[in-house]
Amino acid sequence: MRTETIASENSPSALTEEVAPRSPWRVTEVEALPGFRLRVAFADGLKGMVDMSRMVHSPKAGVFAALTDPSLFAQVTLDYGAVAWPGELDLAPDAMHAAIQENRIWSL
Repeated sequence: MRTETIASENSPSALTEEVAPRSPWRVTEVEALPGFRLRVAFADGLKGMVDMSRMVHSPKAGVFAALTDPSLFAQVTLDYGAVAWPGELDLAPDAMHAAIQENRIWSL
């Protein structure tokens, strides 16, 4: 996970001090699973699943239709606390967190 740097006034050592993002909905871990599912963990310790199987196969999938390629789906990464894929595809971590907090799964 990438970290952000914050400099304090009059403190040269602060230029290299790493500060972890504090937003509870930032994704800290992601793992691609079979069936177009993801296992995710958040900064606040919440863990859950994202099921994208219906969305990627939907006629309304739009740019996410590319994820029907299992090799592309497996290239999931984290980009500043958001789940992302090559081609500038990403998921909203705050909406994901809210759904998983309520249901333990986010079905798209």
